[in-house]
Amino acid sequence: MEKNPKIHDALFKWLITSFTEEFFAHYFPGIKIGTYSFLDKEFVSRYEALKESLRGDLFLAMETEIEGELRDIVIQIEHQSEKKDIGRRVYEYSCYAWLLRGKPVWSMAVYTDDAVWKKTVPASFWYAFDSRNKKQFHCFDVIKIKSEKSGELIEKHSLLCKLLALKADDRGTDPEEMVCKIYQAVSEQKDRLSDDQLLLAEQWVGAYKKISDERLDAIRKEVRMEFIATTITEHIRHQSEIQATIKGKTEGKTEGKIEGKIEGKIEILENLYVQGILSKGQFEEMVAPLRKKLSEISVGNAETEAS
Repeated sequence: MEKNPKIHDALFKWLITSFTEEFFAHYFPGIKIGTYSFLDKEFVSRYEALKESLRGDLFLAMETEIEGELRDIVIQIEHQSEKKDIGRRVYEYSCYAWLLRGKPVWSMAVYTDDAVWKKTVPASFWYAFDSRNKKQFHCFDVIKIKSEKSGELIEKHSLLCKLLALKADDRGTDPEEMVCKIYQAVSEQKDRLSDDQLLLAEQWVGAYKKISDERLDAIRKEVRMEFIATTITEHIRHQSEIQATIKGKTEGKTEGKIEGKIEGKIEILENLYVQGILSKGQFEEMVAPLRKKLSEISVGNAETEAS
């Protein structure tokens, strides 16, 4: 049975949110990025009428190296689970993104459909004309996951790449071997991975594996993934990633960026719960410590203003 497109949207949004640095390092290795924060909640708050149509989209405020200097821009990432021209949509939402922050917008479209394209989709949209420059185009990057080779992705160190291998061109590969390598990588890196990254890996493999559930369970036991899965709830309570970042009082821009990242994670988890990817118990366990951190930041702000 074909998976609900909204679940595809949620998983890919979760993937990029959890592995943001790895995503840019893989697809844009020549571009240096700095600090960033997620703008989804701010975007929806400003444009409430667009909430439903933004389920698969991701917006970030990010420092990006342009002409040798880190500059503040807005990143717009559109996810598409089927092949079609979305140039107009990309341009329209880039306008909303520009109005939100008044910063240059870097747009990109990520296609995750399973078809092997013989012809690519347009990567620009004609939006204006003037007598000197003639046609004016809004250009954007197009990423087609299926154009990548699973056999190459699975051998990379990045867990993001290994996970993408399940959605790439897997001709000539062994689906069981790929799942095994993903789980081995997760097991080896578990002490460095956050709780949402661990859960994402499990949900991703479950969604895109091409092996039976019985064989999947056997592989999980072979690489001790069943241990990782059963301890996710305990790890969530500690939220080591966030605790390592937030120590004592934080101030100014740093605080705002941390708050934006936490809110972005909460938004992803809310979407996953609504779409049935997370159970109510998993959702509550993962969201509780994140909301607690937001509350601590809010209290810190109030104390700073009062002093």
